[in-house]
Amino acid sequence: MLIYLILLLNICCASLPWFVRRHQNMGAINIAGHLAAFLLVLAQIIFFGAPGRLDGFFCADALSLFFIFTIAVVNLAAALYSKGYIADEVVEGLISEGSARLYYSLFNVFTLSMFLVTLVENLGLMWVCVEMTTLASAFLVGFHTTKKAIEAAWKYVMICSVGIVLALVGVILFYYALNTGTGAKTLNWDDMLLHAGSLDPRIVKIAFIFILVGYGTKAGLAPMHTWLPDAHSQALTPISALLSCVLLKTSAYAILRFMVITNQAVGGSYAANLALLFGMISLGVSAAFILVQKDIKRLLAYSSVEHIGVIFVGIGIGGPVGAFGALYHVFNHAVTKALMFFAAGSAAKKYGTHSMRNIRGVIEAMPFTGAFLLLGVFALGGLPPFSIFMSELTILSGAFAQGRYLVSGLFMFFLAVIFGALVHHFSGVLFGEKPKEMAAGGEEPMGSKAAFILLGCLMLALGLGIPGFMAKLLRAAADILSSPVGV
Repeated sequence: MLIYLILLLNICCASLPWFVRRHQNMGAINIAGHLAAFLLVLAQIIFFGAPGRLDGFFCADALSLFFIFTIAVVNLAAALYSKGYIADEVVEGLISEGSARLYYSLFNVFTLSMFLVTLVENLGLMWVCVEMTTLASAFLVGFHTTKKAIEAAWKYVMICSVGIVLALVGVILFYYALNTGTGAKTLNWDDMLLHAGSLDPRIVKIAFIFILVGYGTKAGLAPMHTWLPDAHSQALTPISALLSCVLLKTSAYAILRFMVITNQAVGGSYAANLALLFGMISLGVSAAFILVQKDIKRLLAYSSVEHIGVIFVGIGIGGPVGAFGALYHVFNHAVTKALMFFAAGSAAKKYGTHSMRNIRGVIEAMPFTGAFLLLGVFALGGLPPFSIFMSELTILSGAFAQGRYLVSGLFMFFLAVIFGALVHHFSGVLFGEKPKEMAAGGEEPMGSKAAFILLGCLMLALGLGIPGFMAKLLRAAADILSSPVGV
């Protein structure tokens, strides 16, 4: 099966750097591996569809396959960007050849762990895989071993570990509810969903709160998001993109799996209202922090909190439209935010600072990067014809269709505030007066340019229309989330 080949490619890409001497070759192998994985995922979706249960261990339904596709796209873009980025780090003496080898190995352990989260059938093993993503990415957050980087890595590990412990309590309570209700001894998702109607609603309600807060900590939901700005700002730029664009989404995926079971056990409104509440809190908190932010990567980190909030608002609204919009936004945010992190990271490296007060005139100093940064700002702010506009509009349509006018009003207000803040901050970054000592030129390497073009084309194309294969996959995944209670 193609799914097994995708996992095997990640394992090979994690192992091969230890047998290669030059960092350029490591980067090329990494690109080739993730390009092959992306093509395999694409072939699986177009020609074979969601295979369902593969064996007693793996399962790839439409929801899994959609998240796998999202991860594969961002992995490929990060691999393209990493080649030139790591080469610059080696040339500048910031890391050694040995550190480059470690980077590429950890990069692929990290990507493998995210694939596993979406593929394992057993919800207990899914918890193990989520913890595996923390351990792999923590070393990448503190990779430069500066004081700030190490502090950010420790903060990330400590806060997410508390969250993952809470999630474990939720998993145990779900198992207890299943065992006492049916006598079954399993954590397989299909089996739990089959018997969801027999679970004690009181236990399930408590268990889901632990799941939402626990995995929500890792997903970056406010107010459990406090690790995220430090980790995103201190991590290497390709890793910042992976953290924001796919790590947060895999944790959200874990919540969605338990949410479907909860809906069948206690009714659809309980989990949906909690998701809506945390989504709105995330939007409000991120709006406040984005307004006053001065660090370009921390600003993008708070923007990730905003968009996780958007996703959970869509999930909370529910129904076919809300679920479709939320999942559509998962992909749209992934490609847009990856482009923004790459562009912002390139600018920060050239200017030697993350402070937006000192990053001025990027359009003049870095025309190629600046052009994509400008497009990214408009896309991230939700302007047409970019893809985020379409997914946010879909979510808003779902809210209006259900008569949720207060939710719709608050949703639009927070998005308007954040868009204004993005325009304010990035207008100076892009069009301010370039420092006199800053020479123009020094453009991106070919791999980085390829990453910009890939992501830019996706965020524009998906704003104009959804390809048939992707629309079909999205509808099938949304059907899993919005299946009628009791079915």
